[in-house]
Amino acid sequence: MRVTGGKYRGRTVVCPPGVIRPAMDRMRESLFSILGNLDDSSFLDLFSGSGCVGIEAASRGAEPVHIVEKDRGKRKVILSNISMVETKITLFMSDVYRFIPSAKRTYDIVYADPPFPMDGKVKLAQSVADAGIVEKGGLFIIHYPSEEKSTWPEEIGDLKFIDERKYGRSLLRFYRRESDPVSEDVSEE
Repeated sequence: MRVTGGKYRGRTVVCPPGVIRPAMDRMRESLFSILGNLDDSSFLDLFSGSGCVGIEAASRGAEPVHIVEKDRGKRKVILSNISMVETKITLFMSDVYRFIPSAKRTYDIVYADPPFPMDGKVKLAQSVADAGIVEKGGLFIIHYPSEEKSTWPEEIGDLKFIDERKYGRSLLRFYRRESDPVSEDVSEE
């Protein structure tokens, strides 16, 4: 795999051992074309795999870039991949469902590329919304198989559906966080 654009364009990213379904170059290039300039944008890549999407984000100016992968067998290759760039990319070796509620910050863009056979992708999106890790006006983007298209709601918490793109049997679904989380009034009457 190669980085498709930005300041690290053309650099090779090694695919780690184990189960992995790397994002197609065409889809990654299209995704980052849609996102445009990422200068001063924070980026979170869930289910990182090789780290390629995080590297693409850094290549286009995102900083900080955080990537999450639970498969410890991929750690060495991911660290090697992210070491080839000058931008600091932080790897969290964690299960995504543990990372999300414990995240120490919010992000302008949260990208999720869960394994296609994984059940509960809408539940994953709901956990992102519930944790409030997407900045107001920020994006949650999920990559999933076209067979699951009918399962996606227009709204997930404060995340509102805004766009969808198809690439072969893959879909990218874009949600924007429209508002701040609702705070409950706990004052006594």
